[in-house]
Amino acid sequence: MSDSELLQGPIHAVHAELGAKFAPFGGWEMPVQYGGTVREHLAVRTAAGLFDVSHLGKAVVRGPGAAEFVNTALTNDLHRIRPGKAQYTLCCTADGGVIDDLIAYYVGDDEIFLVPNAANTPAVVAALAAAAPAGVTVTDLHRDYAVFAVQGPASARVLEALGLPADMEYMAYADAERNGSPVRVCRTGYTGEHGYELLPRWSEAESLFRALLAEVTAAGGLPAGLGARDTLRTEMGYPLHGHELSADISPVQARAGWAVGWKKPEFWGKAALEQEKSAGPRRILMGLKAIDRGVLRGGQAVLRAGEAVGETTSGTFSPSLEVGIALALLDTAAGLEPGAEVEVDVRGRRLRAEVVRPPFVTPHTS
Repeated sequence: MSDSELLQGPIHAVHAELGAKFAPFGGWEMPVQYGGTVREHLAVRTAAGLFDVSHLGKAVVRGPGAAEFVNTALTNDLHRIRPGKAQYTLCCTADGGVIDDLIAYYVGDDEIFLVPNAANTPAVVAALAAAAPAGVTVTDLHRDYAVFAVQGPASARVLEALGLPADMEYMAYADAERNGSPVRVCRTGYTGEHGYELLPRWSEAESLFRALLAEVTAAGGLPAGLGARDTLRTEMGYPLHGHELSADISPVQARAGWAVGWKKPEFWGKAALEQEKSAGPRRILMGLKAIDRGVLRGGQAVLRAGEAVGETTSGTFSPSLEVGIALALLDTAAGLEPGAEVEVDVRGRRLRAEVVRPPFVTPHTS
């Protein structure tokens, strides 16, 4: 995809005004950083960061029995939550591969609001629409709503300063208004910190973003780009579709079985995932923490005694730990437990690393 074909979010000009550096991601031109990824990362861990993630998809499933229909399709069990709550879940193929991971908002028995990943939105919408029973509609709302994330220990104070709801439990959401305009606020995020995601109307996004930015900077925080979003989620061991989840990487391999309603009678991929779970996956997601100096990246071979035992899926420099870290799919037959030492082939250089169980840092989501 050429630069001229990349989609832009509703406040692209504001990011340019703030001096953002842009890069393509999921078919969108995204702000990667403003004043530096490490500074933005540490601002989220210590104060607050403001992300524009309006590239994320939005869709709604409506009609009689919409919630029950979605529950027969997606992996997690909607019966575990209620209206006013949201849930991390997966949309799988019949063979257990992952079309996408997404957030489902339980609006009511006849309405489920979905936030898939940007590039996968058409596939999720098409799969649900093809399977929907009579009377249930699936509508792509990708450019009807923006999505902003306020993350960090000062995030509640930021929302309260704007009169927005902040006192709610993790994965709860509330529909509110600001200056007469609707905004949905959810206590979630992708950083491991206390935080919120806000969904205003696409056409009214700039006003809310500027107001949030003023309060974030007043709290000692910063606008944050895709670079910090990636380092933060990697420290937490959170998956990124196309890296830790894909058509070839199942929820069982990715340690996402907690987002599967195993006791449900039906969901897409149930038989295949149950079989894999019972037999044991051939590979499993683990973390690697560099012992030698160097930065790990995705797609690098993991070795033990010179034999390949896996491959990294994501890698970065951890600003919190000041060492290289990675997520990796390791062969279960190798029997690698936390504390084991391996080597990572970094462009021909063997870099020693310790096997760890993510997260790399302590979460503060609740």
